Amino acid sequence: MGDTMTAKAFVFGDDINTDYIISGKYKFKSNDMVEMAHHAMEELDPNYFERVSPQGGFLVAGSNFGMGSSREQAPLVLIHSNTKAVLAKSFARIFYRNAINTGLPVVECDTSLIDEGDVLTVDLEAGLVHDETKGIDIPFPPLPPVMAKLLADGGLAPHIRKNGGFAL
Repeated sequence: MGDTMTAKAFVFGDDINTDYIISGKYKFKSNDMVEMAHHAMEELDPNYFERVSPQGGFLVAGSNFGMGSSREQAPLVLIHSNTKAVLAKSFARIFYRNAINTGLPVVECDTSLIDEGDVLTVDLEAGLVHDETKGIDIPFPPLPPVMAKLLADGGLAPHIRKNGGFAL
């Protein structure tokens, strides 16, 4: 995973819970994340997978993204839907850590100026979202080095396999 990514924004609101990310009716039917990804965000946008998967995209939300369940399926189905990162004003802490642990970049920043379809470039190392459509920059605190390393390695399990244990 590179530090800089460019894609379109797919915008949602506040308080997106994990059942909106992947409906509970699918969580217990399958462990196939590729199949489950077809249902990502369908409670709020039935066409999310079809719209995001061809070129990839950024899921952009308001406050308290990922509240609810502690299951790792939510960030995993986003990864498999070709969601490059989630940008939100704030995250539920358990979702935030699950996202890092599964290799999904999460960016906590002011998303209020980002509109549906805006083309964004996200530089994780620099801590900057550049809205190409509007020509504006939105700074964010870069991830702590340990979290950046986990993301670079593809998540916690790949990091442990790569290093024979947890290594900084």
